[in-house]
Amino acid sequence: MTAWDKVLQHMERRVNPHSFATWFRPTRQESTENGKLIVRVPTRMFRKRLSETYGELIHAVLTEVGMQQTRVEFVCAEPEPAPAPPSAPAALQSRLDFDAVDHQLNPRYTFDTFVVGGSNQFAHAASLAVGEQPSKAYNPLFLYGGVGMGKTHLMQAIGHLIKRRNPAMRLTYISAEKFTNEVINSLRFDRMTSFRDRFRTVDILLVDDIQFIAGKERTQEEFFHTFESLHGQQKQIVVSSDCPPKEINAIEERLRSRFEWGLVADIQ
Repeated sequence: MTAWDKVLQHMERRVNPHSFATWFRPTRQESTENGKLIVRVPTRMFRKRLSETYGELIHAVLTEVGMQQTRVEFVCAEPEPAPAPPSAPAALQSRLDFDAVDHQLNPRYTFDTFVVGGSNQFAHAASLAVGEQPSKAYNPLFLYGGVGMGKTHLMQAIGHLIKRRNPAMRLTYISAEKFTNEVINSLRFDRMTSFRDRFRTVDILLVDDIQFIAGKERTQEEFFHTFESLHGQQKQIVVSSDCPPKEINAIEERLRSRFEWGLVADIQ
């Protein structure tokens, strides 16, 4: 057990489970040197928020575990290098076709244009963490809130940030309604193999208004297996809804539980 693990054990008893899962579970000890505890966190925004909100409590816990002379320093994870672009002409054409169809992001929906307030600060910080370090902080990220609260804006902002930092990543943004129509058309024209290849080979999947698949058994079946495939490959999944997973009616329990695997953030 590392020194930071001891701190986390005490911290878990001092904060609520949601806060612990959000702000402490993604951290890990990097090293110790000269009375300094180096702890790695996902992003700069995460580091700022963690220090501002929990700095004093962390210091108190250090005293509790006998490390009152220890100073904690949070460092950010370095971004992973972008995957090399495919060299084969066929693979390149496949990627160009993919982006032409699936990379349909509104250029106005970026983090720079998102207005941060007290009611959406948490969802904004979580979304920024995912955009800066996809698959590292929260996977899946589930955003929920009423109409006009900014779910789509944040989701597309994640997509813009990822594409800017990692241009070669394959990203799909799609509404649940369109996903359902794709399932129906693929079944009708016997193109399910192509459908599955398309959605299960992406690096980032952003699905808006997932509540639309409620009561649609075949769509839920396909989405479940798509989720399983991507999550198993450590690909980032972001989903939005007008309500939390537990309140979506007529949805399979196995899907509901997977939506809660990562972080559920509300926008008010």
